[in-house]
Amino acid sequence: MERSIVFVHGTGVRAASYNATFDVVRAALDKPGREVRGCFWGEAEGAKFVCGGASVPGYRTSGGGKTEADDEDIAVWGVLYADFGYELRLLGLRPAPTTGMGRGTPASRRFLDAVQSYRPSTRAVAAFRRHQLLDELGGALRTVGESPELRDAAATVDENGYEHRHAVARAVVAAALAMAAERGADAVDGVARDALLTVLGADLYSQSRALPGKIRQAAVKPALRVLTRKAAGRRGALSDGVLPMTGDILRYQARGQGLRQFIRRTIEHASGKSVTVLAHSLGGVACVDLLAMEDLGRRVDQLITVGSQAPLFYECGALASVEHPETLPGHFPRRWLNIYDPWDLLAYRAAKVFPQHASDVEVSNGQPFPFAHSAYWSNDKVWDAVRTWLG
Repeated sequence: MERSIVFVHGTGVRAASYNATFDVVRAALDKPGREVRGCFWGEAEGAKFVCGGASVPGYRTSGGGKTEADDEDIAVWGVLYADFGYELRLLGLRPAPTTGMGRGTPASRRFLDAVQSYRPSTRAVAAFRRHQLLDELGGALRTVGESPELRDAAATVDENGYEHRHAVARAVVAAALAMAAERGADAVDGVARDALLTVLGADLYSQSRALPGKIRQAAVKPALRVLTRKAAGRRGALSDGVLPMTGDILRYQARGQGLRQFIRRTIEHASGKSVTVLAHSLGGVACVDLLAMEDLGRRVDQLITVGSQAPLFYECGALASVEHPETLPGHFPRRWLNIYDPWDLLAYRAAKVFPQHASDVEVSNGQPFPFAHSAYWSNDKVWDAVRTWLG
């Protein structure tokens, strides 16, 4: 693998819209010798109503039937099909548990050994064979077992380890189904997929003697479902609509370290000799900050920002990494392509602000604001500029 392209989405994006955009990005840039890897941060580091909207007057919730969490779980599976290590990467970013002065093999080592030595039970083999997925199961187990995401996640496992095992099971199932799709197999439905997940999860639990613990029914729900609720009333609906985009910006300004570390870990896990970072909107701001604050080495040699506010943040003193009159450090990538549409009121020019690093390309998406901000990916001129830059 010669080069990886890491795609970092922008503000307000959640799983469903991310999946659609990432499919377009991958189709436009994927070719032999190149890997296109996603960096979906909206679920982990994006804004959400952690108290269920309690701060919003008139915000009400209603239950029954299909929920937003159901839709979000479907969307997160879409992320996993493209990036099986997504949930493991999130776990790897957690602080390591406090273990005290206990003796014996650490929980992290026991967990890693248990996963890498796992052999499917007769029941698991039968379940995957029933859907013509047995070959993919073996390949998925090897892929997940050898992944850097698994090693990082193991460092944060506790003595119970349920959440980590569940993430491993989801990663293996997602990788197997993605492999089957690549060979042209028909997709299984959600019921069959969840049945495979259940049998694999039970297998990992029963064979992982080194990690005792009782599976709690409440813990079976994935950890990465959004906490927003369907709103009734104008103010609640307005808050739901505004929160992802505005809230992501506010959250980044207040607590941006988590997002930057999420991006850094994704870059570290990318394959290839060289890495190009392709970032949209707020994702571009976070990438500029990350690459300015941390020296990731010469491997990250290209940055492409699309519809980014980083130049504006620098000019008004809101960029976390650098404040005027200081400028970008020497380790910052010298090849920075900044694409902007003048009709996109969230896009800014970088070349005159960072003349030693950035080059601007102006495009027209043919849309008024705010539609112009999300229309870049269907603009052939954008892809012409990106491919020329990569070439």
